[in-house]
Amino acid sequence: MGKSQETFSKREKEKKRQKRKEEKQKRKEERQANSDGGGLENMIAYVDEFGNPTDTPPDPDKKKKKIKAEDIEIGIPPKEEEEIDPVHEGKVSFFNDSKGYGFIKDLNTQESFFVHVNGLTEEVGEGDKVSFELEKGMKGLNAVKVKKV
Repeated sequence: MGKSQETFSKREKEKKRQKRKEEKQKRKEERQANSDGGGLENMIAYVDEFGNPTDTPPDPDKKKKKIKAEDIEIGIPPKEEEEIDPVHEGKVSFFNDSKGYGFIKDLNTQESFFVHVNGLTEEVGEGDKVSFELEKGMKGLNAVKVKKV
């Protein structure tokens, strides 16, 4: 008769494995016995009409608002254009003749606007009072059609 293939260490490992399996089963049974039985119901969250999570289900008798699909805007809403007075008055705060640009300070709002030599109708210098119109440029509003007053 042949010897058993099972050695002492193999038997010990098998006993430890069985012991761990039994302990795991006991812990599982304890958890099931100690749980309040809520299970999935305790984990469910509802969302109200404002998008806030709540733990109470929505009231089916409550009237629902009808929303048209066309009214839903996805992305950034279009920017409303501001009404801009066509002609402003200001004072040239800086102008560089060699580079061909400068800045005009509006007398009413005290805002500075960029002006390029291409936007001038006549030559201007620093300190001159001017009238101008505003045009949207790449980096903001630019003064165009600049005339001395």
